[in-house]
Amino acid sequence: MDKIFNDNFKDSLLTGFIDKSLNSEVLYQPELLVNRKIPRKKVLSTIIKELENCEIFYIAVAFVTKSGVASLMNTFKILEERGVKGKILVSQYLNFTQPEALKSLLKFKNIELKIITKENSHSKGYIFKHSNYYNLVIGSSNLTSAALSTNKEWNMKVSARNSSSIVDKVLKEFQDDFEIGEIVNKSYIKKYEEVYKKQFLVYKKSKEELSKELHLEITPNSMQIEALENLSKLREEGNDKALIISATGTGKTYLAAFDAQAFNPKKLLFVVHRLNIAQKAMETFKSIFGDTKTMGLYSGKQRELGKDFVFSTVQTISKSNHLEQFDKDFFDYIIIDESHRSGADSYIRLIEYFKPSFLLGMTATPDRTDNKDIYSLFDHNIAYEIRLNKAMEEDMLIPFHYFGVTDLSVNDEVLENESDFRLLTADERVSKIISKIEFYGSDNGITRGLAFCSLKNEAKELSEKFNQRGYKTIALTGDNTEDERTKAISLLESNDLSIKLDYIFTVDIFNEGIDIPKINQVIMIRPTQSAIIFIQQLGRGLRKAENKYYLTIIDFIGNYKNNYLIPIALYGDTSFNKDKIRKLISEGSSMIPGESTINFDEITKENIYASIDSAKMQLLTDLKIDYNNLKSRIGRTPMMMDFVQNQAREPFSFIAYSKSYYNFVQKIDKTFDKPLDKKHSKLLELFSKEINNAKRIEESLILKE
Repeated sequence: MDKIFNDNFKDSLLTGFIDKSLNSEVLYQPELLVNRKIPRKKVLSTIIKELENCEIFYIAVAFVTKSGVASLMNTFKILEERGVKGKILVSQYLNFTQPEALKSLLKFKNIELKIITKENSHSKGYIFKHSNYYNLVIGSSNLTSAALSTNKEWNMKVSARNSSSIVDKVLKEFQDDFEIGEIVNKSYIKKYEEVYKKQFLVYKKSKEELSKELHLEITPNSMQIEALENLSKLREEGNDKALIISATGTGKTYLAAFDAQAFNPKKLLFVVHRLNIAQKAMETFKSIFGDTKTMGLYSGKQRELGKDFVFSTVQTISKSNHLEQFDKDFFDYIIIDESHRSGADSYIRLIEYFKPSFLLGMTATPDRTDNKDIYSLFDHNIAYEIRLNKAMEEDMLIPFHYFGVTDLSVNDEVLENESDFRLLTADERVSKIISKIEFYGSDNGITRGLAFCSLKNEAKELSEKFNQRGYKTIALTGDNTEDERTKAISLLESNDLSIKLDYIFTVDIFNEGIDIPKINQVIMIRPTQSAIIFIQQLGRGLRKAENKYYLTIIDFIGNYKNNYLIPIALYGDTSFNKDKIRKLISEGSSMIPGESTINFDEITKENIYASIDSAKMQLLTDLKIDYNNLKSRIGRTPMMMDFVQNQAREPFSFIAYSKSYYNFVQKIDKTFDKPLDKKHSKLLELFSKEINNAKRIEESLILKE
């Protein structure tokens, strides 16, 4: 047996170092580990795989950040439960290592943690012991999320027998360094934290002073430049309406301000659904236009009509007695924010009344489940589209670390029905929630959290129970006034830690249209009913803010039938192909853009797989929604390839339901009038299900010939 193993090793060395054409065991071949967008590769994926399969691990890095540790939290937890031990050696070089990262590593009883304080240690090595060989990863990646997921890094992974000289040398080097390292404990972290904070404040001050000295101007980013060019081109072609589809936090309001600057209207109207959003939008426009335009609010009792730019709530301006104060062409440029709401009567009245030179709609989620066609209101002119995954790829949003954790059983009763208030607010469940939020923590140790609940009473009760345990929290629901919401947000974002709120518990009211950039933890304490709402809630914490490094998302997942929607939302895959969704889950974080990671515990993963297995992916209601959304989007009857090109539902779903796509369209679309006789219809079914099903492409080619 040992001889076969040695032979496999030798063959792998020959392939790796002598002749690449020789076949050998891939497992032991040397490998260059890099982060790459296309095809997507992350050093992180290899590190996780090695950790999951090793007997002992040793890590020596110069720098460790909280985000880097967050990428591996679940993996370290699994190793701790299995009794797999490890040693981690970090460095105080340049005081770059984050104290919060050290605090997180101290949570694991199976990890021995030391730090080199005296020398300028710059090592980057990951050592994994297997039964009779070691895997060594040595190169340029520190234990930071950027180094493991996005930075241009070169790391060589090599395998070597236990008895090899390279293993002997690497282990000796690690042990020598580990020997001189200082033990990391609470006392050391307290001292180091003071040094770290002093250095951080000096750096922060110099950066702020520099920006003031340089009078830095706000300019469009690369995505906004492309969108502005598209808007200009649409107008040149004679179009007077356009729609921008842009993920939450990607700068839609700034984009609108830049386009208004290019258009230079005499009178501009910006319509939103809440006063605080109108106020924020006005601040954004002032930062671009300065004193060149006068600006005012039109909402409730505020009627600043004499201004060049008016920022209004739809509830006020859409009423007939308000609309009639204006000539139809009074505004030459109108912007409708959150334009997915445009199907509501108030918005329709406004759009039908005014005749501006240009109408711009902006939304993160244009697709509807109520058959209202938003796209036609803007003549199907999509000027630009950037969905969540693309925004993450382009580093427009803060990275996130998602943790799907099992919601618990209370007194052996499994939490399956969100209306069972007795279980939702049980002390046992509250303790579980608190233990998880403390374990996963937040990026900088000062948590500003938003918790989404199922019911108003649940939000209030959980807030009360958190307060009893020393947290500062508040519950906000649709019953609270605008002023109460604004005050709570201000307290959540406050830098005065004596009054700062730790959490806001809420039910749906913060799904969209609210800007709380400092949020660094989002807790989902409710079942996922919709992929769109899931993304809206997750998106509350994705805005960038000063001293914010990443967003922690903790999702308490019960045994719900809709759990399959979670990976669909996270990975942005709307094909509803079961095999594809399973593959995405098994690939873990490697398929998510940038530094973000997706982590499920084992029970949660099993629940989601079970949900995928039992889910009916071809329900007529869902198929009709997806068909109508795409038809609205492109302004005509979609062809099957349109679903592929628009990254929509896998078109074969319609065939699985109706035997042919033609049958489906004929059944549900009253405007489609292309009758086929029975013979041709049956022939089309045969082609759809048996011949042109993309499984045996050669048959289609033979028939074509």
